[in-house]
Amino acid sequence: MNLGLRDVVLPPAQRRTLDELTHDLDLRHGDRRSKYSAFWTMLGLSGIIATAGVLADSTATVIGAMIIAPLSTPIMAIALGMVKRERIRAGRFVFFGALLVILIGVAFTYVVPGDIDVTGNSQISGRTSPTLLDLAAAIATGFAGAVGLARRDVAAVLPGVAIAISLVPPLAVVGVCLGEGEVGYALGALLLFVSNLVSLVIAGTILFAALGYSAEADQKAKRVGAGRRSYAALSFFLALVLLPLAGNTFVGYLVNSWKHTVEHEARVWIAVVPGAEVLGVDLSLSGFVVNIRTPQEPPATSELLEKLDGQVPGIPVVVDTTVGRSIDAGTIGEDG
Repeated sequence: MNLGLRDVVLPPAQRRTLDELTHDLDLRHGDRRSKYSAFWTMLGLSGIIATAGVLADSTATVIGAMIIAPLSTPIMAIALGMVKRERIRAGRFVFFGALLVILIGVAFTYVVPGDIDVTGNSQISGRTSPTLLDLAAAIATGFAGAVGLARRDVAAVLPGVAIAISLVPPLAVVGVCLGEGEVGYALGALLLFVSNLVSLVIAGTILFAALGYSAEADQKAKRVGAGRRSYAALSFFLALVLLPLAGNTFVGYLVNSWKHTVEHEARVWIAVVPGAEVLGVDLSLSGFVVNIRTPQEPPATSELLEKLDGQVPGIPVVVDTTVGRSIDAGTIGEDG
């Protein structure tokens, strides 16, 4: 980033000093006891709120948990520590903080009566299959968060950054899914959290270094050169999350393509019945579910399977039929 662009992103008059950033992000800097107390108290409460919001399928409640969650502080401290080329101690807060939220999620599954519908809950299903789009959004959010931390005049954007980056809710989903024995869904939510974590660290490291904090730290410590091991580790973790995210993106593209094909062929198949229509196609554990509404018996399902043969792989197809018919109820006010 050249000097002109750096001055646009971070005008000298609004630039926070390295010491100020360190004080805000490093929980071990300054009054440790107060910082530890605030971090663990707010993280525990946000974990409870997030888990309750997930189980209630309440977007508003989950957003509230995002705003008060302090987990992004030690994550951005990791980025600053890499820029300063110090020993990364903030990772401990991230690890044990994540573990705390997961355990809260598991505990809730034993308290809530009855089974939890993992697949039918939008707060869960929306966080168990992350894609490259989630990674792109997380990296952009990380840049926004780093700018908000580095500038004195845009601190108001940080609550928006907390909402945009999903940290505590995926961990709550991990705990809920583990408590329900859904390990696959738990791993998907954990992948979302890890990808968001790595994205924040990458964006924060790049921006903090580009804004001159790396040079300032080197000048104070009288060091020369770059910390290659930290950047190599960061590149490794980025590659580690890119592979499954790319796989999820590819699988999602295929599934959507197949759903479109099934819906198109289902409309052609049911068109021979006057008044019949396809309401939609869903993908469930039992396969593709074709929802139709028809005034009479639909054609043989074997005809639909013949149309799909060769276009969609061997996935079961279930036709869910709603029989619609008109009943003359008479006129209001007249005796039957």
